[in-house]
Amino acid sequence: EVDDDKLMMVVSDRISAIDFIMPNPVADKGKVLNKISAFWFDFVSDIIPNHIITTDYEEFPEEFKKEEFKDRSMLVKKLKMLPVECIVRGYITGSGWAEYKKSGTVCGIKLPEGLKECQKLDEPIFTPSTKAELGDHDENISFERTCEILGKDLAEKVKKATIDIYKKCA
Repeated sequence: EVDDDKLMMVVSDRISAIDFIMPNPVADKGKVLNKISAFWFDFVSDIIPNHIITTDYEEFPEEFKKEEFKDRSMLVKKLKMLPVECIVRGYITGSGWAEYKKSGTVCGIKLPEGLKECQKLDEPIFTPSTKAELGDHDENISFERTCEILGKDLAEKVKKATIDIYKKCA
C-alpha cells in the first residue's frame, strides 16, 4: 500500500496451481504478465477507465524505485471490487455448456436448440457469476440477479462495457 488511495501492484515470477505455490519460479514471468496487462488495460481504456496510474518506473514513489520492482509493477488507484464477475461468452463451452445441456439456457438466457460444444454463438452473451470467497466456487447468475446485487443502472453499465470489450478484443 502506497497510501490510502494508491497501491503498488507487483507481479511475481511464481507459479501456482490449485492454491499451491510451486517451488521453482519462471524467470521474467512477472515482467511479461505486467506488460501484457498494461497493454490490454490501455487497449480498452476508451471503453472503460481503469485503475492504472503509471507503469513507468521513474514515476514510482521513492520506496519502490528498486530493481526488484522495475518492469514488473504498476502504481494503481485503490478501487472497490464489484461482487460480480463480468463474463462474456462468444462460444458455448465450460460451465455454460454444462448448463446448456441440462436446461437449454446459460445464466437464464435461452439459447437455440441443437448447439454443439464450443460452437460460436450468433451474438456474444453476458453471463455473470458471483465472486466466491477463497476456497468456494463462483456461481453463474442471471442478469436479473446481477441487477439485484449491483442495482439496475450499474448492472446495465458493466454489461455494456463487458460486451464492448469482448467485441473490441475478439
